Amino acid sequence: MLLAGRDPKFFLLKHSNLFNDFVFFLEIQLFDGTFVTIRRSVAEVTKISFKKHETAGQDYNRLPESGWDHSSVAFDRSKEILDGLLDWRSLKPYDFRKGLGYQLRSQDDYRDVFQLRRFAGGHADWKPYLAHVLGFNSELISKRYEKEKRLKERKATAQTLKHELGDSVDDISKVDGLLLLKRQEVEKKQILLDAFDFRNRDRQANKQLVDELDEQIAALNSKRYSLTQSRKKIVASLEEDAIMFNPDEAAKLFQEAGILFHGQIKRDYEQLIAFNRAITDERRQYLIEERNDIDTDLKRITAELNSLGKLRSETLSFLTSADVFAKYKRASDELATLKAEILDLNRQRDLLLRLQLLATEIRRLSDEIAQLRQEIDADVNNQHNPDTLFSRIRLLFNEIVEEVIDRKAILSVHTNKEGHLEFKAEILDESGNSSSADAGFTYRKLLCIAFDLAVLRCHLEDKFPRFVFHDGVFESLDPRKKVKLLGEIRRLANEGLQPVITLIDAELPSGDAETVKLEDAEIILTLHDEGDDGRLFRMPPW
Repeated sequence: MLLAGRDPKFFLLKHSNLFNDFVFFLEIQLFDGTFVTIRRSVAEVTKISFKKHETAGQDYNRLPESGWDHSSVAFDRSKEILDGLLDWRSLKPYDFRKGLGYQLRSQDDYRDVFQLRRFAGGHADWKPYLAHVLGFNSELISKRYEKEKRLKERKATAQTLKHELGDSVDDISKVDGLLLLKRQEVEKKQILLDAFDFRNRDRQANKQLVDELDEQIAALNSKRYSLTQSRKKIVASLEEDAIMFNPDEAAKLFQEAGILFHGQIKRDYEQLIAFNRAITDERRQYLIEERNDIDTDLKRITAELNSLGKLRSETLSFLTSADVFAKYKRASDELATLKAEILDLNRQRDLLLRLQLLATEIRRLSDEIAQLRQEIDADVNNQHNPDTLFSRIRLLFNEIVEEVIDRKAILSVHTNKEGHLEFKAEILDESGNSSSADAGFTYRKLLCIAFDLAVLRCHLEDKFPRFVFHDGVFESLDPRKKVKLLGEIRRLANEGLQPVITLIDAELPSGDAETVKLEDAEIILTLHDEGDDGRLFRMPPW
């Protein structure tokens, strides 16, 4: 009825065929003296209704839906409504359900005074709350657990990143240097690849073209050689055609020798020279014309050879450049490898940057946790002052235990080596030293009951729960201790608490009738197994 979640193992839902038509009502008195009635059915367990009223004992079994202040409200919203109605503001920042286990103790919750069965998980789930109700600064404790959780997560993440890095470089500066070199290599490889000429040319056709070019070049070279030889002969002939005999010089020479060279002889020579010169001039004109033609052909052939040579060089380069495609593939593979290495280095760099950030955060969290530990230690020391809430709870706790078993008991709180709070409840021996008496179930249950009652009583002036339920409260206690415990429960009830206990006839305290007799007003419900009317749901057992 206090809005526990839907649990399929809960007996009402587990045996829904028996309880599906059941509708439950719970009336709670509020701090302002008014009341609220909660309605919740098994059939619609997630739909809850609320009705606030001025007087107790109202029967709203047949109240129409329109009569409820909040009708068939969804589960989460219902918790908010009830939290506001109860107004247990001293529990804040926790909601009303957080500490219900300390107010509704089952047999399983007697195993440990502080850690309830519902808190089987981590200490962060219950220690801050318990510290809060004992008067400690729970915010410091909550923050420490939160930061420790974050620190653990960051360390795990850092370990994962280190595992990803493996044996690779762990110096980000070195990675940056390697990236610089690799990028430079990529630029060089890219320039090399861009320089390759891959026009669509058939390699076989190019080979045939080279052969043809070779033939053309050979033919032109042969022709050029022939023309060059012919030109040499023409030039030689032109030089040989010069008439070296001069009649006047011959006459002078003859005269000096005393020999006559004149008259008809000289004229015959001059006529011969004139004849030869006429023949030579005609032949010379022909040779000059032939030489000019050869020069033109040589010029043309030279230009054609230069063109063919360039074309042959280009074509031959394509064919004989140590397999250009293999070079290109190798360069491409090297470029791809370099790019992959750069990607991997960038990945390493990102991981190292993340590790640096994590290391910074880990140091910061560690420092903050250390600071919080100092603050928690200081808070614990402050709570040992006699006027604190914790000191009042300790005194009342001891008062209840000592009244029942005539032995002192002590509540203690300290920080362990990890800096977390440790709560301890002990029964002392006659010398005031710790004993093993609290190790037994009976006395440990007594410590649980005393603790719950002491906490509620010391919060009586606060907006704090005032009821507590203990199952089998007198089991295993000897008669005198039962009487004393009943006296303590009655005393605290008279002071404003609402203790609720269960017991069986065999466990009733024995002694003075006036002292141990349970008044009718103290008994809410009596059950027996003499028929269905004595059972809780007035039906056969299932």
